[in-house]
Amino acid sequence: MGALRLVVRLFSFMSSVEIEVEKCKGCGLCVSVCPKGVLKMFDDTNDHGYFYLVSDGDCSGCRNCYLVCPDACVSVFRKK
Repeated sequence: MGALRLVVRLFSFMSSVEIEVEKCKGCGLCVSVCPKGVLKMFDDTNDHGYFYLVSDGDCSGCRNCYLVCPDACVSVFRKK
């Protein structure tokens, strides 16, 4: 049986960001490249003891966070 995958999906008018919380190691690279400054690290930890990514919303869909994530735990979906 597969492991339970905790995913946080954050919606905005233009796009949505999906974060696989248990894969996130809290490196903060995504936060540093977000041009709108909507990403931040949550002040709680995942099951592995790492802080993880959350968003204040209003994502522009630029995908910078997706491109720099070394753990491939961020996905960005643009709305049409």
